[in-house]
Amino acid sequence: MTVPTAHNAAKAGDIAKTVLMPGDPLRAQFIAENFLEDISCYNEVRGMLGYTGYYKGQRISVQGHGMGIPSIGIYTYELFHFYDVDTIIRVGSSGAISEEVKIMDLIFAMGACTDSNYAEQYKLPGTYAPIASFPLLRRAVTIAEDMGQAYHVGNVLSSDYFYKDEGSALDWDKMRVLAVEMEAAALYMNAVRAGKSALTMLTVSDELHSGRQLPAKERQTSFTTMMQIALETALPN
Repeated sequence: MTVPTAHNAAKAGDIAKTVLMPGDPLRAQFIAENFLEDISCYNEVRGMLGYTGYYKGQRISVQGHGMGIPSIGIYTYELFHFYDVDTIIRVGSSGAISEEVKIMDLIFAMGACTDSNYAEQYKLPGTYAPIASFPLLRRAVTIAEDMGQAYHVGNVLSSDYFYKDEGSALDWDKMRVLAVEMEAAALYMNAVRAGKSALTMLTVSDELHSGRQLPAKERQTSFTTMMQIALETALPN
C-alpha cells in the first residue's frame, strides 16, 4: 500500500524508525511539546495526533493509537508495514489488578494475556502467548534501575472490555496478572509478525482492587517518569 493511508497523513520519511505511542493523542502532543525538539506534526487525521522531533539528537516520533485492540492494531500495522518503523514503545495507562500494584506504579509488560480473538487471523494450531521484545525490556529495566525508579515486570491483561456484563478483570489475579489495559497483545502480535520490536510500559491510573483512580487530566500529563524512561529506551545502545 502507498502512503498516506486512510488513517495517517504522513508521507514516506515523515516518521522516525522508533515511535512512542500513548493511547490518548493529547498525551502524544504533551510528549512532543515537552520532551522533543524541532517537532513537526505529521498527522491530524481522526484527531490521532502524530509528531516527529529529536530527543538528545535522536530522531523519534510520537503518535496516539486510540483505545482498544482494533485501533492499535490498525495504527501499528501501518507503521510497521507502510512506514518502515522498526520499534514501537507503548506508553499507556492501566488498572491495577494485583493488590501489590498501586496508583502511579510503573509496569513493564513482559507478556500480555488477552480475551481478544485477535490471534485467530494467524490460523495457529493453539493459543499464542504475546510477549515483549526482550532487548527493549532489558534496556527499559536497566534505565529504570539507574534512575532509582521502582517498577513491576510481568503479565498484563489486554482486554476487549472496559464495561463487562459479567465477570471481572480481578479474576486474573489468581494467575499473578498485574494490571489490565486494552492494547499490548495486539502490539506484540503485530510486531513479531512483521519482524519488528515492541514494548509496553504502563503507569497505573486506577486500582480495580480498591476503586481509587486518577482524574482524566492527570492521565494526560502526570506520567512523566514513564515518558522519560521510554525516550531513554528509544536511544541507541
